[in-house]
Amino acid sequence: MTVSLESRLTAHLRALTERGEKALGMFVTSGFPDLDATPDVLRAIDAGGADFIELGMPFSDPLAEGVPIQRSSARALAAGVTMERTLAYAREFTADSETPLLLMGYGNPVLQYGISNFFRDARSCGVQGVILPDVLPDPDSPFFRAASEHGVDTVCLVSPTTPDARLDFIDRLSSGFVYAVSVTGVTGTDKGDTNPVLAYLSHVKERISRNPLLVGFGIRSADDVRAMVSEADGAIVGSALVNLVGECWDNDAMPRETKLAAISAFVRELKSGTLA
Repeated sequence: MTVSLESRLTAHLRALTERGEKALGMFVTSGFPDLDATPDVLRAIDAGGADFIELGMPFSDPLAEGVPIQRSSARALAAGVTMERTLAYAREFTADSETPLLLMGYGNPVLQYGISNFFRDARSCGVQGVILPDVLPDPDSPFFRAASEHGVDTVCLVSPTTPDARLDFIDRLSSGFVYAVSVTGVTGTDKGDTNPVLAYLSHVKERISRNPLLVGFGIRSADDVRAMVSEADGAIVGSALVNLVGECWDNDAMPRETKLAAISAFVRELKSGTLA
């Protein structure tokens, strides 16, 4: 099941491939480091040259997340972030930027909001895709049906333990891209020896024919990006950015403009790893 028309996300990733460039996706948590900062943080990421941005929907039990993103979610929830505010951040960002914005999170908050209502409102706010790691990939699922109905890409995940038949199924079900988890673990996990990861990505790439293959988890530097995109169509960085944002905002002596400039510079450095 896929959206009926090519999304902005799909079109952008295809354009990158056509000019021999790899994609960089960046993740940041909605409402982090505080409710007022998120719009500026999104703009700073955009200014740094990210090809798409994942805006995390905070949840109290983020099973796939490591400590940095868990802490950012807890901080955002304590500050009072809501799904409505997250969608408002999305609307504000997409009104001024063509950079594709995705929402990433867990099924429970979507269920609480109402599945059809969520995908309808996400689309109306300019969201191009949604990633829900704990939602079982199933074309008959109300999540996937609602996403298709409202024209929102659904990005599915694969891991080093995913069997070939499952890889083929997820490639057929996904739209936008397929998200390869680099390790069997949570976000921010150290990849260790990259050779097994690259061999895994090479194998998945041979099986994936409909979608671009992007890799995330444990990617922290331009060198990491450069290594990973040798066997994938792009890389996604989350925990390293969340750490940087937290460090900047917790430094009271650092002017806000300097904090935002540091975010843009970090993204720009990471993006250099995607260029030939």
